[in-house]
Amino acid sequence: MKDKLFQKRISIEQVEEGTELAPKFDEQGLIPVITMDVHSKEILMLGYMNKDSFELSIKTGEAHYYSRSRKVIWHKGKTSGLIQKIREMRIDDDQDAIWIQVEVEGSASCHVGYRSCFYRKVSQNANGSIHLEFTEKEKTFDPNEVYGDSPNPTIL
Repeated sequence: MKDKLFQKRISIEQVEEGTELAPKFDEQGLIPVITMDVHSKEILMLGYMNKDSFELSIKTGEAHYYSRSRKVIWHKGKTSGLIQKIREMRIDDDQDAIWIQVEVEGSASCHVGYRSCFYRKVSQNANGSIHLEFTEKEKTFDPNEVYGDSPNPTIL
């Protein structure tokens, strides 16, 4: 049926060489999404989509993800105003990972206040101890001002 957005996976040739969108969701019904800034080429975040959030992203042209901690679909930027407008969407060779290039309406994508969610790198001291080193020195916004009383999505 061609009226469905996602096609049934029938063959390796269809998945790897065909023109039909036949994504493979994992056991939890999710597919990982790498999000990159279309202008700077900076990786902003890694998220997940389920079938519904993937469809919403395609239909609206704005990034919608599935929150594994809250178990809900979230429209990126709905609360903060930092909407991610999708400029290009790609799927990998076996259709089990998505890469989107976005234009962010605002200055950041990370709920902590940094531009990118990847604001620290793993470093090793001369003595061999491992630590995290900040690559972004300042936050681009104050999360308390933007999110107020909204619950923090980070779950311990």
